[in-house]
Amino acid sequence: MLGRALTLAGGVAGAAGLSQFPEFSQQYVQRLGGAVDELGRFVAEFDADAAEIGLSRDAALDDLAQGGAMGAQRAETMENVILRYQRLNEDLASLQGAGPFTRAHLLTKQADAEITEAAWDDFQPAVPLTAAGGMFAGVGFFVGLGLFSALLTLLRAPFRRGRARAA
Repeated sequence: MLGRALTLAGGVAGAAGLSQFPEFSQQYVQRLGGAVDELGRFVAEFDADAAEIGLSRDAALDDLAQGGAMGAQRAETMENVILRYQRLNEDLASLQGAGPFTRAHLLTKQADAEITEAAWDDFQPAVPLTAAGGMFAGVGFFVGLGLFSALLTLLRAPFRRGRARAA
């Protein structure tokens, strides 16, 4: 009886936990969009500055790198900003068109650590009233149910062997 109650509690805990994923992923995508917008603005300003003096982006980076230690450091920083912008922009495009389960799969592969941490720090659990929240709750329920059932089976195993030997 206690085992069944604990298993059920595990299922409910799994449902409550996993049902939060759609809201968290939405908040992650919103933060990702903000990061892409800001980085895009910065890259566009750099490109405009380069064009104003008749240089391409790559030529401007080369020119900046040849301007001494600070210029070289700034060029490297700008290259990293451009690469991050391109990567995050691609991630955003793939996440915006994805359904909830595809989004879950994509986030395990391409989530940006900085954005994930910021989203997690501000995340407030919510009662999911969407179909996606319900589906994740259902999956979470069965995952929690299975995990608690397996855990209880493992914990009971040594005692069952002892009873069998005593008999």
